[in-house]
Amino acid sequence: MLSESVFCLLTEDLLIRVLEKLGPDRKPWRLVCKEFLRVESSTRKKIRILRIEFLLGLLEKFCNIETLDLSMCPRIEDGAVSVVLSQGSASWTRGLRRLVLSRATGLGHVGLEMLIRACPMLEGVDVSHCWGYGDREAAALSCAARLRELNMDKCLGVTDIGLAKIAVGCGKLERLSLKWCLEISDLGIDLLCKKCLDLKFLDVSYLKVTSESLRSIASLLKLEVFVMVGCSLVDDVGLRFLEKGCPLLKAIDVSRCDCVSSSGLISVISGHGGLEQLDAGYCLSELSAPLVKCLENLKQLRIIRIDGVRVSDFILQTIGTNCKSLVELGLSKCVGVTNKGIVQLVSGCGYLKILDLTCCRFISDAAISTIADSCPDLVCLKLESCDMVTENCLYQLGLNCSLLKELDLTDCSGVDDIALRYLSRCSELVRLKLGLCTNISDIGLAHIACNCPKMTELDLYRCVRIGDDGLAALTSGCKGLTNLNLSYCNRITDRGLEYISHLGELSDLELRGLSNITSIGIKAVAISCKRLADLDLKHCEKIDDSGFWALAFYSQNLRQINMSYCIVSDMVLCMLMGNLKRLQDAKLVCLSKVSVKGLEVALRACCGRIKKVKLQRSLRFSLSSEMLETMHARGCKIRWD
Repeated sequence: MLSESVFCLLTEDLLIRVLEKLGPDRKPWRLVCKEFLRVESSTRKKIRILRIEFLLGLLEKFCNIETLDLSMCPRIEDGAVSVVLSQGSASWTRGLRRLVLSRATGLGHVGLEMLIRACPMLEGVDVSHCWGYGDREAAALSCAARLRELNMDKCLGVTDIGLAKIAVGCGKLERLSLKWCLEISDLGIDLLCKKCLDLKFLDVSYLKVTSESLRSIASLLKLEVFVMVGCSLVDDVGLRFLEKGCPLLKAIDVSRCDCVSSSGLISVISGHGGLEQLDAGYCLSELSAPLVKCLENLKQLRIIRIDGVRVSDFILQTIGTNCKSLVELGLSKCVGVTNKGIVQLVSGCGYLKILDLTCCRFISDAAISTIADSCPDLVCLKLESCDMVTENCLYQLGLNCSLLKELDLTDCSGVDDIALRYLSRCSELVRLKLGLCTNISDIGLAHIACNCPKMTELDLYRCVRIGDDGLAALTSGCKGLTNLNLSYCNRITDRGLEYISHLGELSDLELRGLSNITSIGIKAVAISCKRLADLDLKHCEKIDDSGFWALAFYSQNLRQINMSYCIVSDMVLCMLMGNLKRLQDAKLVCLSKVSVKGLEVALRACCGRIKKVKLQRSLRFSLSSEMLETMHARGCKIRWD
């Protein structure tokens, strides 16, 4: 009572400032203080619905929201939308500016149109990965006349007709993503470019468009970012159209465009001196000297990604000489990267913050040490499969790169406990990948745990010397972990899982192939890790019904589970699949104690909610064809292993 009376004396402005300092999880404060509840109800601008049954109540409580995220509610359908809009005041619709419906495949064109028409101020909509969406849904979206941003990635049924309706109805569009909309052709893109003249961002990746589309796109005078990854029918002729078009172009991505050559890129570069970002991964056999020479004219160039291209020491030296403002460079799987080339590169690119050297196998400590000395602002370094890396260069990284947040050392066999001790000086580390580093043990992991408290993602895949003691140190020092991969770390037992259960923020946990964990450990995780959304238990053969029973009742936020090759009965599998209301993806291969009838019952229990299932190929003709057809009709993709 005293605390509540004190807060009653504060003005609303002061209460808002206090609320902003409380972090993302404000629910406990709302529950104990009416003033905080009142203030957040009136000031909260964004809400993400986790369970559809709470939608109406939450919208009535937070009526001033500007962003509504329903991406975690794949079960939402037209009827639910009708109920939400007809009951209550629906005052929340008046100020809504952004609607996120990614993967909400249950919502059809009728419900979508009702939502769009009810929100007159709507400026942004995301319907990405609604793979069943077609022209009728596109027509519904065209009702949003104020729309400025639209993401339609992987809306597989949308054709030129649907795109035309959007182009006519949404003439104010500034950002549009059509990635994987495979039915859209040059005709649709041409009409889009004639009607939506304000476009600043356009993504046509993997569309079957030709260079004729680029002729149309070149007419967009305000376009700043153009992405065309995997457009295999576009060639240098198309890029030459861009040379004299799109005067404000700042970024272009032609990755995986098989018919594009250095000549086409030179055309784009020569016509756009203000280019800031160039992505050309896996589309050139090698980086030619004339192309690199052209980069000299791009005084504002900050990002280059040329993954998979053949380079030389001379080319890297030229980049270092001509591109001194670079902050990001991608050389993943580039052939010809050597120590000498990297040393010459970073001597001129001292402002680098992100450097990707994945699979550059000839890189050794000498190059990495030079990077550490020359690039003190480095925040992300990827060295996967650079197996000549040892503790010597990690000493330099720990000494000079205090801002480092992400480091990938996957399959770097030279990394050991001493290396992790040196690396632990990078106290800002957030993401660390150590998969297949078989020489690290609990001792090295303890160094990281003690000195890197901000760690949120850690990959220890097949680090076979990691055991329970390492997890004890890790969960004590890195309490904010959200992603943890412990697959095939066979020294881990139920005691280790008991330590993991103390990680309240954990959402993704991979325990594949852990032969010494049982249902006791899984139960501890299920009870305590309430945010757990993705769980991999493949080949965890000592987990029985009691473990899966615990998951069914305590892990209500699970969206993905892999329980292939596990020991579970018909009854418990049915209970699990029925109880997990948010489950969208389940891998159920080789469940030896589950009968065909039991599997059918389990699948029927989640039919209409689940979106992906992986099953044993031999069951394809044993399961009811009627049941399989029903699942497909309700938007579930079945993969056969």
